[in-house]
Amino acid sequence: MSKLQCSAGIRSVFCYGTLFSTSRRAFTTLPSLKAGGHENPLGLPRSGTPPNLAARMKRGLPEKRPIPNVSKIIAVSSAKGGVGKSTIAVNLALAAAREGISTGILDTDIYGPSIPTLLGLEGLEPELDSSNRLVPLTAYGLKAMSMGFLVPQASPVAWRGLMLQKALNQLLFEVTWPKLDLLVLDLPPGTGDVQLTISQSLELSGAIIVSTPQDLALRDAVRGVDFFKKVNVPVFGMVQNMSAFICTNCGHAHDIFGLDGAKRKCAELGIKLLGDIPLHPQICTDADAGRPTVVANSEGPQAQAFTTLVRQLKAELGVD
Repeated sequence: MSKLQCSAGIRSVFCYGTLFSTSRRAFTTLPSLKAGGHENPLGLPRSGTPPNLAARMKRGLPEKRPIPNVSKIIAVSSAKGGVGKSTIAVNLALAAAREGISTGILDTDIYGPSIPTLLGLEGLEPELDSSNRLVPLTAYGLKAMSMGFLVPQASPVAWRGLMLQKALNQLLFEVTWPKLDLLVLDLPPGTGDVQLTISQSLELSGAIIVSTPQDLALRDAVRGVDFFKKVNVPVFGMVQNMSAFICTNCGHAHDIFGLDGAKRKCAELGIKLLGDIPLHPQICTDADAGRPTVVANSEGPQAQAFTTLVRQLKAELGVD
């Protein structure tokens, strides 16, 4: 991958006076401020900016518009951290690609991006095209973009809300995607700035809520469902993750986080239970190794659960 110059800006991401430096990259306040400060937190060259975007951003008015070359956009949300949402999002996107759907994934978690690790892309950097837009990286036939490609793995992104939203807008609208049937958005936990910005800026085809069967996780999942209803985004349904652990010795199912909690909650809310993903150590091992289960063991029962999920979504989305 070609290295981007500090003067070009992408290495000039700053964190309110904090200096981050490694042997590969340097992050400093001054160049980014000169490059555009709050209006351009990723420091991208400005020649390719859509003509009216900066003015609208200054007025703080969201504008729903399509992402060029992208047909359908779905959001994968949990409203709570630690329930395996990013793992679900990546395996879902990979399963869709293996079903013949041209698919990309966008990691919208600015503070805690997981996609580079899950796809084995850590340490790689995106290039810029002739219009100074980011070019997605590719793993296992899946196009991917993440804040994690733009900052060192161990460096925190210590930004307040304004910088967060500007960076998010750049990730949404200043990436050169190829022609895609489907773009999967991996949302951060919660129902805050990022979720609101995305729902107000994009025409989302729908949202998927991820939860474990545990009542504590389901309480936040319900908040997530209600959020998307309030912003008029269709909720396709819920995925119950870590549903049961099947003992590898005796084959007995252990309901570690409770039995059918998400199934009951879906019936209560009047939404679909889209999938039931078991708790299996191989899913964790595959994720940490950068080879998601759909790739590492495509014929196994865990991978087949994601394929079943995609086939349900194809009818909802109208994609073949």
